[in-house]
Amino acid sequence: MENKVRKVGAAMLAGALLAGVCLLSTPAKADVAAAEATFKTKCAGCHGADGKGKDAMKTRDLSSADVQKQSDAELSGIITNGKPPKMPAYKSMTPDQVKDMVAYIRSLKK
Repeated sequence: MENKVRKVGAAMLAGALLAGVCLLSTPAKADVAAAEATFKTKCAGCHGADGKGKDAMKTRDLSSADVQKQSDAELSGIITNGKPPKMPAYKSMTPDQVKDMVAYIRSLKK
């Protein structure tokens, strides 16, 4: 009986450890809602509220295949460093905010 209790206890401990490892190793999900608010504040003036760009300003449609085919690293670089001469650099954004913004841009996909 004591042996059986030990095995059950060991199995429960192993299960708890496995669950803890899974929870801690799960990558953080992007906060698309927060990025949408940031987009409206920082980007919509040039790219439009829907991200489709503005013809008068000749800004890119963020839902277009050309933008969507860019890698996350490329989009992150553009957000962080800007795209002279028109797009300013957003160096004040944290890496997590930039990652969230990339996820938001991905959500605009046609």
